[in-house]
Amino acid sequence: MGIRLISSAVASALAIGVLLLHNTVVFPIAIAAVSMILMFELFRAAGCLRYRLSAGIAFLYGGVLPFLVYFGKSTYRPLAAAIACILLFATYILQHTRMSLFHAIMLVFGTLLIPYSMCCCITMNGMDGIHGIIYVVMALCGAWLADSGAYFVGTFCGRHKLCPKISPKKTVEGFLGGVLTNGILFIAFAAVYSRIMAARGDVFTVHYVTVCLLGMACALIGTVGDLTASLIKRHFQIKDYGNIMPGHGGLLDRFDSVLLVVPFFCAVLQLTPLYSY
Repeated sequence: MGIRLISSAVASALAIGVLLLHNTVVFPIAIAAVSMILMFELFRAAGCLRYRLSAGIAFLYGGVLPFLVYFGKSTYRPLAAAIACILLFATYILQHTRMSLFHAIMLVFGTLLIPYSMCCCITMNGMDGIHGIIYVVMALCGAWLADSGAYFVGTFCGRHKLCPKISPKKTVEGFLGGVLTNGILFIAFAAVYSRIMAARGDVFTVHYVTVCLLGMACALIGTVGDLTASLIKRHFQIKDYGNIMPGHGGLLDRFDSVLLVVPFFCAVLQLTPLYSY
């Protein structure tokens, strides 16, 4: 437990430091680093690292994409993704005698999903000069707080297993508790944030219904991401994706729900506002 708490404290300190520097080049550097670590852990679990040329192309794409988005070159994102896919399939052709279709698909899947999802943090940060970083914080909290809420509710009230063959500890009560907790916490966060900003002379309207529904949706989607990652681990017969975070496992063990929640959160923001003047 002590190692787990120390690991959490160190990770939290690093995350806060990066968020405070969200308007500097540190932000895309951090996103690129996290993306490549997540890709590395997934590819290692899937046995894809043996294909060094393909993995190198994937890591290059994951390291470059955050800077394209940060420096306002998002129009090149589809082109970059297309080039990465073409090169990955080209390497599959070159290595078809020893690379299975499964590994080729896993490489393309991880290359497209992980960098895109993480780069949505940069996109949200640039959406609004005032609220941008708050969107990032809310999206991350939407993924992580629901899991904590589900854990506590499930611990005290859990009776019915949600997916016993995938994640034996998850319960239906915990799942519902996580969804409701996220909605309530999102409302509380928005209320406190609006009061703090109002005290500084920045008055705006909070769309509480949207905020609440978004929080609940994030909890639901985060559970899908978490269960999917657990299912993948069971397929590869591993307990954790790594040990970069002692007591927690790999970075992918902590970001499994984030990879689905963040792009969803970003998409919703482009359709409807959470705050308006």
